[in-house]
Amino acid sequence: MPSALFVVSEEGYWAEECVEPLTTLESADFDLTVATPSGEKPVVDDRSVDPDEVGEETAERVREVHENDEHLNDPVPIATVSANDYDAVVFPGGHGTEWDVNQDRHARNLLADVVAGDEGTALVVCHAVGLLGFAHAEDGQYVVAGRDVTGFPNEWEEGIVDENDRMPDGRKLPYWVEDEVIAAGGDWDAELDADESVTVDGDLITARGPGSSSAAASTLLDE
Repeated sequence: MPSALFVVSEEGYWAEECVEPLTTLESADFDLTVATPSGEKPVVDDRSVDPDEVGEETAERVREVHENDEHLNDPVPIATVSANDYDAVVFPGGHGTEWDVNQDRHARNLLADVVAGDEGTALVVCHAVGLLGFAHAEDGQYVVAGRDVTGFPNEWEEGIVDENDRMPDGRKLPYWVEDEVIAAGGDWDAELDADESVTVDGDLITARGPGSSSAAASTLLDE
């Protein structure tokens, strides 16, 4: 049985970006594990389950999974898992990842191990792509250096934060994903003219945002 690890934020993950790959792999009979920084249940971004934000159908579906999925309700600490034990490691996005997952050294090591290994595939979505701006390979180089990637673009961030980089909930955004990934040597293209953006570079798959979640899940399954 193939296996997949989901590394999910306790500071606010975007529901669709987790639920789409989670349910897709679950339907394909993957053995699933969810990890969070401390091992506590992941916290969903309220906007991602708000019918006014994502539509009634999506809100109802993702909320049901968030509340009732056995894996999301029984996570393990990131520090206790190894990339070598999984065929795929998935990093769902959401602004919350900027405050925990992307800053977690065990999460960075997981991503580096997946990309460096001979087996396994990583899917990194939306704001979680910022993790690539901080993850280093064994030789000290950034994991993303020279790789084709997509992710949450600056143009979209401008419509969310204020002039002081504060979120609608008052938290200050510590960095912008696109800036960090480019600074780390990534070949960035968020394909802003396309409805979906999913990029495959070897064993690294990146996806732009919620609207690309379904395509990202299908791509991961294909890979």
